[in-house]
Amino acid sequence: VLLLGDTGLPDLNGRDPVLNMVARQIAAFGPRLTVVFLGDNVYPRGLPAPGHRLREISEARLRAQLDVFAGFPGKLVYLSGNHDWNRGKSDGYEYVARQETFIQAYTGRTDVFLPAGGCPGPATLPLADGLHLLAVNTQWWVQRGFRPAGAAHGCEARNEAHFYELFEDALAALRGQRVLVVGHHPLYSNAMHGGRFTPKHHLFPLTSVHKRLYVPLPVAGSLYPLYRRVFGAYEDMSHPWYRPLRRRMLAILKNHGNIVYAAGHDHNLQYFHRHGSHFIVSGAGSKTAYVHKGGKASFTHAHRGGFRLDLYTNGAWWLRVFEPTDETGTTVEVFRKAVS
Repeated sequence: VLLLGDTGLPDLNGRDPVLNMVARQIAAFGPRLTVVFLGDNVYPRGLPAPGHRLREISEARLRAQLDVFAGFPGKLVYLSGNHDWNRGKSDGYEYVARQETFIQAYTGRTDVFLPAGGCPGPATLPLADGLHLLAVNTQWWVQRGFRPAGAAHGCEARNEAHFYELFEDALAALRGQRVLVVGHHPLYSNAMHGGRFTPKHHLFPLTSVHKRLYVPLPVAGSLYPLYRRVFGAYEDMSHPWYRPLRRRMLAILKNHGNIVYAAGHDHNLQYFHRHGSHFIVSGAGSKTAYVHKGGKASFTHAHRGGFRLDLYTNGAWWLRVFEPTDETGTTVEVFRKAVS
């Protein structure tokens, strides 16, 4: 299972290192491979309506990804992230619905976008004997404006409390099997969404918005990282809408153990082993950003690439990190960990 997040800004000249890495994985593994995109599939706002000034470039960014899968015999899964929901704005549902329809039509696959319909999930997908994927729409919790829920909108979960019941039931039904839980937002992170900032962010806080905005704001600039760490923007772990989701998900996963939870959101590669389960951040599909070393993390790297989860016929289960070394997609393995 190849896990890639935040792929929404690919090179459009056929020389994107990560997409060419995916093409090489497809050639190597064929129908045995599942590829999961962990959200933020189109920067900056997801897929706007036809006629919008960003529609052409946004569609091109999606097509660049999807063209890699022409004739692909394996499983393909797309999740949505905050950028796919128009950066969490009140009309975000319209954006993510358009993206789902576009991906389904372009690939000819009806089960490619999970959870379907902008619902919170969970959505279960068997990947192999004894291995199941459980998809959660984490953006649903922090989304402003309309959020579909209940049978009237094609969702099984009626509300947040009902989702947690369904999530626990799904894990209970899969007890004793391998479970990969995927969502856009991480449950652990040593990067900005987890409240980690560099001295540069304190002196030049506008670089958090755009990497070239080197406007010095000493002292006053430290207020921005402090706010992000304590109160949080909508997309941060410290935000009051994000915090309860993280707390409840961690409590549920702790009761089951040896679960792999994969997310994107932060633009780097991270691995945490906590309370018997494995937590990864694989958000370096098209961008990279600062990540703090150490702490609770066993591995961190600010480099484009992704995680791959390998299940062997003898029952061994391994996590690996692959990073492209050039534009042809040639890779180097930089981290591995047995998870069983």
